[in-house]
Amino acid sequence: MRPYRFDFLGKSKYWVSISVIAILASVALLLVKGVNLGIDFTGGLEFTVKFQDRISAADIRQALGTISVEGIDLRDSRIQQTEGNKAIITTKLLNVEEDNDTITKIDETLRSTFMVEDISRRLIGRQVSQELAQKGWQAILLAFVALLIYVSWRFRLRYAVAAVTCLVHDVTIALGIFALFGLEIDLETVAAFLTIIGYSLNDTIVIFDRIRENLKLERKMPLFDVINLSVNQSLSRTLNTNFTAVMPVLILMIFGGSVLRGFSVALFTGMVVGTYSTMYVANPILLAWAKRADRSERAKQKA
Repeated sequence: MRPYRFDFLGKSKYWVSISVIAILASVALLLVKGVNLGIDFTGGLEFTVKFQDRISAADIRQALGTISVEGIDLRDSRIQQTEGNKAIITTKLLNVEEDNDTITKIDETLRSTFMVEDISRRLIGRQVSQELAQKGWQAILLAFVALLIYVSWRFRLRYAVAAVTCLVHDVTIALGIFALFGLEIDLETVAAFLTIIGYSLNDTIVIFDRIRENLKLERKMPLFDVINLSVNQSLSRTLNTNFTAVMPVLILMIFGGSVLRGFSVALFTGMVVGTYSTMYVANPILLAWAKRADRSERAKQKA
């Protein structure tokens, strides 16, 4: 009788096939539709407004929503509250001459709605935004490399490859979701992707550590059963932890509004897909690597 309840690896070929299809679909969406880069990565016109009294971002956003602009929803502008009564409003307007009428409307609306002392404008160029985008993706790539080195040192290379493959799987599918629904990717979203990497790795490392312990305790047990046993032993902890983490993110995604939508969707997708990949992607890779290594070792011994 098997010393565990659920056979996670028994149907691994079906789960891996689903993951491959999801990744291919995500890559296709990214190639066909691309990603919708936010103001941080595309540039825009920045208004620095000094009010007589402190005005909330929600009130500013509501006032901007009264201005009709073709192809742009000014309510999606980035609004940063600074010290005192200043607010920095970054819009998607990219051409001062062509958008002069809209700029005038924004200026007039803010002055007529609130008590404004001064308004200044600054155009954020594409070059600066492209540098931000490059640094954002470099940060994600650096995280992958650092985790590969750490897990290889802490465990073995096979564990590191399985863990990093999981992370690539999670981030790719999350990006596919963004491409599918046209959600914006900004600096907060990049931070969410980095959080996904850490969160997914945490679950994977917990199970890998249990596998390593069980390999020492159950020396006669096949690796297939050791992995299944380890996942079953960690299942309650994994589900409870993920459920408590997903619930507030789900509430944030539903009620957080458009400003936090990208951040919350990235976190929610990453947590759900990360839990799945920990059990159905990382472990089959680890098992396949071990079997291949055993075959190579036996071939060397025969030679």
